[in-house]
Amino acid sequence: MDKMRAARLVEPLKMVCEDASLFEPKAGEVVVKNHMAAICGSDLHQVFFSTRRAEEFPGEPGWPGHEGVGEVIESHDDSLKIGDRVLTVPGGGFQRCFADYQTLPASWCLKLPDYDGPVEDLLMAQQFGTTIYALRRGNMDFVGKTVAVLGQGSAGMFFAWLAKHFGAETVIVSDLSPARLAQSSVFGADIAIQGDLEGRAIKEAVMDTSNGRGADIVVEAVGREETIGQAIDVTGIRGNVVFFGLPDTRKDIAFNYWKFFMKQIQMYGVVNAQAEADMSSFHKALDWIARREIDVTKMVSHRLPLESIGQALTLAHERDEDALKVTLTF
Repeated sequence: MDKMRAARLVEPLKMVCEDASLFEPKAGEVVVKNHMAAICGSDLHQVFFSTRRAEEFPGEPGWPGHEGVGEVIESHDDSLKIGDRVLTVPGGGFQRCFADYQTLPASWCLKLPDYDGPVEDLLMAQQFGTTIYALRRGNMDFVGKTVAVLGQGSAGMFFAWLAKHFGAETVIVSDLSPARLAQSSVFGADIAIQGDLEGRAIKEAVMDTSNGRGADIVVEAVGREETIGQAIDVTGIRGNVVFFGLPDTRKDIAFNYWKFFMKQIQMYGVVNAQAEADMSSFHKALDWIARREIDVTKMVSHRLPLESIGQALTLAHERDEDALKVTLTF
């Protein structure tokens, strides 16, 4: 077996499925036969806002996928054996989940727990794990606090659930999509606000709920210049802002420094959960899902075959049909 189907970025904005060669495993690595992969917001940035030069096309087969579940079919590491079912959370140059097979270090594979539900539920542990890592990094106390989450994509819903789980008194969420907001209560939202680009509605809701103090903790899970400004605007004195949404530009983004300074806000930018030494955030995510402490059964909105990679990316990018989490099947 030396050939596989793999998605490949062949030119700007164009990703296709084609035959490719498997990557040869080295010591400490495994080959995983993929069962399902999920599209992450960061994948969309790599495809639709790529800064690659012309000579850098085509991209590597399977790139930039990094949320996958599958079965080990070849192992060069004692920690995993053939037949192990794993969640793959690759980083670095190993983000190649959009293919029939992926070769990656065993350290970026987590054995799946016993679970009688569909495997796509456990696949959600990759993104869920990144949100757990994000809130752990800030080391914030949620008990009795007012929390605002801007954006109700899958990550935003996980943040809302975690805030409530960690003891927040009130969780306020906002999004432009009524369909997403309709699901928010399932994930812990107390108040769901139809967003607007000016941020008037979310500011009014936060100020009314907090008696004018502002939110204690704000999570920006969109990555737009407008919501970055809104996050600072609705944060209270000595509040915390977690920036999780990845902007669609690498240019400077302006924000109101005066408000940030005078409110004494602490801000955190969070990325690269795979760098966590013990992968404990991903393990915790798998455990909570397997024990059904969190219900992720409605998180996957679309399932498309690998051959439809272009359609899947467009669906996730444009949020057609109220796409939440778009997955690829193999």
